[in-house]
Amino acid sequence: MCMNKISNYTKKEKGLNGGTSEYLVHPKEMNNHLLHTHTSANVPIKLKTFVELTMDVASAPPRRYFFEVMSYFATAPHEKEKLQYFASPEGRDDLYQYNQKERRSVLEVLEDFPSVQMPFEWLVQLVPLLKTRAFSISSSPIAHSNQVHLTVSVVSWMTPFKRKRSGLCSTWLAKLDPEQSIYIPAWFQKGALSPPPPSLPLILIGPGTGCAPFRGFVEERAIQNESSATAPVLFFFGCRNEDGDFLYRDFWLSHSQNGGVLSEAKGGGLFVAFSRDQPQKVYVQHKVRENSRKIWNLLTEGAAIYIAGSSTKMPSDVLLAFEDIVSKEGGLPRESAVRLLRTLEKAGRYHVEAWS
Repeated sequence: MCMNKISNYTKKEKGLNGGTSEYLVHPKEMNNHLLHTHTSANVPIKLKTFVELTMDVASAPPRRYFFEVMSYFATAPHEKEKLQYFASPEGRDDLYQYNQKERRSVLEVLEDFPSVQMPFEWLVQLVPLLKTRAFSISSSPIAHSNQVHLTVSVVSWMTPFKRKRSGLCSTWLAKLDPEQSIYIPAWFQKGALSPPPPSLPLILIGPGTGCAPFRGFVEERAIQNESSATAPVLFFFGCRNEDGDFLYRDFWLSHSQNGGVLSEAKGGGLFVAFSRDQPQKVYVQHKVRENSRKIWNLLTEGAAIYIAGSSTKMPSDVLLAFEDIVSKEGGLPRESAVRLLRTLEKAGRYHVEAWS
């Protein structure tokens, strides 16, 4: 599911009186999703709405050229000098420390240089575009025919100078009132992880919010299991702490008991790794290796592997674990194990959906 995606626009000004001014917006790219909602009927759009939907003024740091243009519109001599320095080769390192490393937004930069009164026609060209926010759907349409569930981690971190920063979209979503209806520009596009057929054995690895698509998989398979037998499912989940990060704990546990689709009675299993709950860190790849025999048996039965989550080290660490398992349990040289996993990938039996 994608949110807040825009493409480049040209504008026809009808007036400039703050956020209540209205514009006619014409897209340069005709495949823009917001076009059909806001501009396809040539209906003027308010300036405030245009900025909210297209310009990332509150999170993305501006580029170096932004500071150079600001220097032309600065009326205070000390601000003009500082901006010219930032835009010069000599000020490159200081600009990096001030801007990119601290993740200062366009609004914050403009507040730091109050004498700059940049015309809107310059701002609309220089402000970073509001980027797509893409989320994996964490529900099954069979289980929730008129709903879409998302699993979103609220992004928050400290800069080197101890300034608290928050993710733009995740923080906004977290502050919404669930009792109120609100319009959100959103649309759907086909993801990399298609729902598997009920006869396909599954090996799922989804630490953190990577568990999102697999919640939908398990929901769907649980419903399918009510009318006919389904193939086994192994699910590996990981997080820092059991008490604070075990997403959908009750959901996974309920399906791992009483003949659920993740239960041993069904040939499946739920395996969790809490990396910070003991002196030695434990991650999903460790749990994968601990269950090498179960994994190998399912692979020989035609199982598919699905991996979702952080794009840092997790996917490569999990791949190395599978290479170890194939080599060990299959009695194959390492090179052959690598080739076998590549063959699985080409055959659509090894899927990875990772994000930063």
